[in-house]
Amino acid sequence: MESFTQYFQLITQNAWLYGGVFILVLSLLVFIHEWGHYIVARMCGVRVKAFSIGFGKELIGFNDSHGTRWKISLIPLGGYVQMFGDVDPASAGAEAGVTDENGEVIRDFTEEEKKEAFFAMAVWKRSLIVFAGPAINFLFAIFVLASLYVFVGKPVTAPIAAAVEVGSAAYEAGILPHDEIVEINGKTVTSFDQIRRATMLSLKGPMQIVVNRDGERIALEAQPRREIVEDRFGFKHEKGYLGIMAPSSAFRLQAISEVNGIQTEGDASQIRGYFQASANKDVEIMLTLGGEENAMLVNISEDLMAPWMDKEDPYYNIFQISPRSDEEIVKLSIFGSVGSAIGETYKITSDSLRALGQIIVGTRSATELGGIIRIGAIAGDMAERGFIALITFAALLSINLGLINLFPIPMLDGGHLAFYAAEAVRGKPVPERIQENAFKVGFVMLIGLMLFANINDIVQLIM
Repeated sequence: MESFTQYFQLITQNAWLYGGVFILVLSLLVFIHEWGHYIVARMCGVRVKAFSIGFGKELIGFNDSHGTRWKISLIPLGGYVQMFGDVDPASAGAEAGVTDENGEVIRDFTEEEKKEAFFAMAVWKRSLIVFAGPAINFLFAIFVLASLYVFVGKPVTAPIAAAVEVGSAAYEAGILPHDEIVEINGKTVTSFDQIRRATMLSLKGPMQIVVNRDGERIALEAQPRREIVEDRFGFKHEKGYLGIMAPSSAFRLQAISEVNGIQTEGDASQIRGYFQASANKDVEIMLTLGGEENAMLVNISEDLMAPWMDKEDPYYNIFQISPRSDEEIVKLSIFGSVGSAIGETYKITSDSLRALGQIIVGTRSATELGGIIRIGAIAGDMAERGFIALITFAALLSINLGLINLFPIPMLDGGHLAFYAAEAVRGKPVPERIQENAFKVGFVMLIGLMLFANINDIVQLIM
């Protein structure tokens, strides 16, 4: 209940930020998705009756020279493109002929009209039109990420275990301070973010890790500990925990309450003396951060102690745990950015599918499925962090929107593609009655999933 109250207060205090940003981001991605359907339909010669952002009653709109009604509708939680000849925006069936405003057939289609009807197109054209929506979501994400890498740069933190938590999976596996992790489960590692992402999804089974220690490659095996974390809104998710600190980590000396079992009482001078006597050696410390104590294994070199010699140095009382501590912003070439953006899009897609697979088989709890409330909270949070964080989130959401629409569920683009694939194999369309029943089942599934996800958000906030 406390989480719900805090979230409610955040929403009421930042209603325009959270609600406005969510609607803006969602509307942009829906427009991009539907524009993919629209532009490919036009290229294939299909007439488009309506292009709507949102559902329900039309708020504003206009007709273009091609006879398409462009409009913004009352409920801003999606959108659609309705093709000429379709019964409804979901393309759940073909009309028997030209209809009036009440949907009554007034005459048969002429041969010229059939040439512009979606249902009369070759199966490959219909497939291309349907696939274009999810495809452009992926392309948009690649464009956004590539643009960031060119104009802003790609943040990269070295894949170094700057410190190791005592008793953690990393500690038990034999990972030591300043080990560079170069490979996880047979895949090359070049940034700390890759370690974090691989570990988060490791809920079952060990991780095969290769580290570079003083020029020697050492193969290790670690079994990440499963833990449930809660964000500031109260939403919970489960992740694997390895127990290493990033090289960008640093903290005040006064946060150290013990050095090799000796109480320090937060005396910075005493702590400096202990470290100077143990330079370049593994030292076990007790960190008190946020009211919690964590035993960590560290190794600090004489170079890192240099700021402690000058009281005027801004790092005089700062414990910097790795010589490679700064996050590096790497600006890439246009081709390098596109390649990196494609790689990142692939990783996000594969990670999302892996997490979904874990939910299906029961390795991960289904309570992690989030709905409108959670997405809105994240969108507002990203907006508070800045423009770059927000557009990065938009790219991530675009990838997931494209991916979800490719699932072979009737009513979604993937469901249509499944029917078209069956039509291509059979040489004729799937019977309309089967399609109609499948779309009804798909509609119920989607409504049920939406209700579950949003009720789940509310329950997590209240509990």
